[in-house]
Amino acid sequence: MAKIIKKRQPNRSLVGDMCVYLLLLFFGFVMFLPMVYVVSNAFKPLDELFRFPPKFIVVHPTFDNFKDLFIMMGKSTVPFTRYLFNTVFITAVGTVGHLFIASLAAYVLSKYDFPGGNLFFSLVVTALMFSPEVLNIPNYLVMARLHWIDSYLAVVIPAFAMPMGLFLMKQFMEGIPMALIEAAKIDGASEFRVYVTIILPMVKPALLTAMIFAIQRLWNERGSTFIYSEQLKTLPYALGQITASGVARAGVGGAVSLFLMIVPIGIFVLAQSNIIETMASSGIKD
Repeated sequence: MAKIIKKRQPNRSLVGDMCVYLLLLFFGFVMFLPMVYVVSNAFKPLDELFRFPPKFIVVHPTFDNFKDLFIMMGKSTVPFTRYLFNTVFITAVGTVGHLFIASLAAYVLSKYDFPGGNLFFSLVVTALMFSPEVLNIPNYLVMARLHWIDSYLAVVIPAFAMPMGLFLMKQFMEGIPMALIEAAKIDGASEFRVYVTIILPMVKPALLTAMIFAIQRLWNERGSTFIYSEQLKTLPYALGQITASGVARAGVGGAVSLFLMIVPIGIFVLAQSNIIETMASSGIKD
């Protein structure tokens, strides 16, 4: 006797779906407005920046703000390329080091039980409550004791221990079946080979998500608390000094905001699907 398969009915009506989509569209539009405002300000002439009532969208766009920015950077005692190199170097090394250390720690915490493991992860979760600014004083004391003040290490090494990446990867790795690891070890794979060939490919979304958080933080890192030599200063610090000159540099400030925003947002757009997958804690469960 043939079984009668009933077609599953949707929980919401068409009108309900339309309302949900319109609500999401509205909130998406509201969240997109600040970025439109930053882009618009970057191309506004000074008379439009101080116009009252203010205009949200630029009326007469100009590239003078960007020209003034590059002229001022060209007159700096330190070349613009040096500031850019410092920021790129700190961001790249700090991100790679963070991903490597956080993924190793997450692998051990998620797949092995050892004394103090739960306590250590509780400390990681607790560290999520503190902003980087709160940790500046203890970080400074540690870096001074290690004689790393006024060097790249003072900014890069603390970035290795950012708790967000470790938390995300640990939660994501818990979805990987332990049977895969045990089967690889039976075939003769070492612990590190299991980590490289099995664990890392399966946690790619979590790795990309942690990478985005690290880049967003390090790309905008001024480092003025730890770095004093002008040759080692970062690009955000140099640009911040320009915009601190007063209202006459308001247009340049708009160009600076857009310049610093491009890289983090670009990376986020390219990897947004992986962020959604990580936050949803997807993965195979035992």
